[in-house]
Amino acid sequence: MSYVQGATGEWEMVIGLEVHAQVISNSKLFSGASTVFGAAPNAQVSLVDAAFPGMLPVINEKCVEQAVRTGLGLKAQINLTSVFDRKNYFYADLPAGYQISQFTQPIVGKGEILLDLADGTSRKVGITRLHLEQDAGKSMHDQSPKETFVDLNRSGVALMEIVSEPDMRSGEEAGAYLKKLRAILRYLGTCDGNMEEGSMRCDVNLSMRRAGDETLGTRCEIKNVNSIRFVQQAIEYEAQRQVEVLESGGAIKQETRLWDTGKGVTRSMRSKEDAHDYRYFPDPDLLPLKLDPAMVESIKKTLPELPDEKKARFIAAYGLKPYDASVLVAEKTSADFFEKVAKGRDGKLAANWVTVELFGALNRLGKTIEDSPVSAEALGGLVGLISDATISGRIAKDVFAEMLEGGKSAALIVEEKGLKQVTDTGAIEKAIDEILAKNADKVAEYKSGKDKLFGFFIGQVMKATGGKVNPAMLNELLKKKLA
Repeated sequence: MSYVQGATGEWEMVIGLEVHAQVISNSKLFSGASTVFGAAPNAQVSLVDAAFPGMLPVINEKCVEQAVRTGLGLKAQINLTSVFDRKNYFYADLPAGYQISQFTQPIVGKGEILLDLADGTSRKVGITRLHLEQDAGKSMHDQSPKETFVDLNRSGVALMEIVSEPDMRSGEEAGAYLKKLRAILRYLGTCDGNMEEGSMRCDVNLSMRRAGDETLGTRCEIKNVNSIRFVQQAIEYEAQRQVEVLESGGAIKQETRLWDTGKGVTRSMRSKEDAHDYRYFPDPDLLPLKLDPAMVESIKKTLPELPDEKKARFIAAYGLKPYDASVLVAEKTSADFFEKVAKGRDGKLAANWVTVELFGALNRLGKTIEDSPVSAEALGGLVGLISDATISGRIAKDVFAEMLEGGKSAALIVEEKGLKQVTDTGAIEKAIDEILAKNADKVAEYKSGKDKLFGFFIGQVMKATGGKVNPAMLNELLKKKLA
């Protein structure tokens, strides 16, 4: 359990997240306008999106299927009847003066997500609901010193609002939740999870209470945080701010706050609205949405192997540690890459080369696994050469560095440079004899009890042979020579 230390004792965070995930679909939730990102401002706006009088919404079946698919991926209850409501508020980027959303009867009910934490442990976080709603437009305040511009391209784009239970207790857990949720959405193909482009946005609800107290405190909402790192930073700052207010005798105001990325602080935006402030009522232009159980069942049959199931299989099939398996399944592309590397080979060795050597190199080069200069097949070839003792692990690192540069196969590099491991017993014994003869004084010291010199002899033989000697054979033969 993670606590915040205040001047008068320990405090516990209570965190719930509301994630707005943009549905992958070619057109919007209630119109045929395109959803492609990056178009010129107001180039993808239908009469429905602009709220022209008399324009009626028509539900996009694909968006409904994507919501159901997501609910199934979250092991959640699918509600066969759901209702669209009007959520009334007045912003310049909301032409109708209301948002079509779902309130009392959402399309998806309770579910759960399993968090993978850094210490190797796991814990469940409940999902309260998932509902469909249309996005608002975008107000742009940086185009003019005196005016706000409005781009309605985003207006009407389908969103899934995924609301968690207040089950998280630290910034680390919130970060783990967002990573797992994003992974599930990407595996399902229902949202690309790109927070930088705004297709996944997060609202943080946070309150503080004394350690051991079960009573919930007054929460503040931190609105529209657009990266996992910023979510964690905002939580840490806001928790400390609330503790300082409470310990000084003040009271927390229920309000909406913004995260200032430049200053690293949360700032008050407005008093937090309650549901009644939005005057929800069923949208008179849309009938209740009724799902055919056969349609839900057909979607269930198309679900891919999701991160938790894939992680369990990697542990069982390849003998991986839970942490390594979690790293590999965090992105579907990484999991697929690993499986190609490991096919017919040592799974643990393959996992080590993917997570340590390859990921490290990609990080240095600023590349993703999709544009890796070393293919899965090529890396698998290198792992195979280590497994069959053609090269040592140390030589393999030099070969890998050359593979990153030139794109040649491991086998070709080893052949061209004569890097094959020496496994000839006679040749190894000869190299050992030469080193021992040159260091007779150290041999005497070793035999008198200085066991640490064994490593010195290993290093000298490796140096003399260019690192090509089989390490296991070298160890065994050197022990016999020094006995």
